[in-house]
Amino acid sequence: MIADTGLAVSPIGLGTVKIGRDKAVKYPEGFTIPEDEQVIALLERAWEYGINLIDTAPAYGRSEQRLGKLLKKVTRDWVITTKAGEYFDAETGESFYNFTPESLIKSVENSLKLLQRDELDIVLIHSNGNDKHIIKHDGALEVLADLKQRGWIRASGMSTKTVEGGLLALEQSDIAMVMHNLHYQDEKAVLDSAAMHNKGIFIKKALGSGHMTTQSSQDIVQENFNFIFSEVAVSSVIIGTINPKHLAENVKKVTNSLV
Repeated sequence: MIADTGLAVSPIGLGTVKIGRDKAVKYPEGFTIPEDEQVIALLERAWEYGINLIDTAPAYGRSEQRLGKLLKKVTRDWVITTKAGEYFDAETGESFYNFTPESLIKSVENSLKLLQRDELDIVLIHSNGNDKHIIKHDGALEVLADLKQRGWIRASGMSTKTVEGGLLALEQSDIAMVMHNLHYQDEKAVLDSAAMHNKGIFIKKALGSGHMTTQSSQDIVQENFNFIFSEVAVSSVIIGTINPKHLAENVKKVTNSLV
């Protein structure tokens, strides 16, 4: 259960950038955006593995649009996390950012429409790295808090890139999405704060956007999950994959970590 939101999420969340975008991504190998039937099969497999959390964003190209359509064919009690603030231009293959209240509200409205939902479970501000400015100057988390009061979203937070931003996000919202793994622990203070104040933590880039899996040690992924889940604050680790075999392997390793 995440803080006082009433939302219960699985230890693994399914990241969906690869179902909507194949330009300007940071994965070690290229990939082909899967067809609808492949996405449906992946979603069904994920649910069978006990995964109920799906992570998407406007910056993930057509991900929200496709999920809105395809989840009708895999009707389950999904918890969907989307974001606001970063947007993707399919023509140029570049991202751009806008954290004004008007833009954030329009983004949430569009996500509601594309995902075909009356209410969004979780919305995170998609930071460009200038976390403090986005929170203090733009008031982005205040906008989400207002939308939460209106009943548009159930929980709010921020995908941050700095310790200061993560700590500020936890002060003003329910969840911080941070990077934390065997090779990067710079944001450990955010996890400690979340544990102390009963806030949620989502882990992004847990496997270094796939780069960690290419290393020679056969146990590096297991060791990494063991390390991550030793932190009591971790609510879920977001794994971006379209490969059913990789998904199964990750589920097994996470299960081992939780035993």
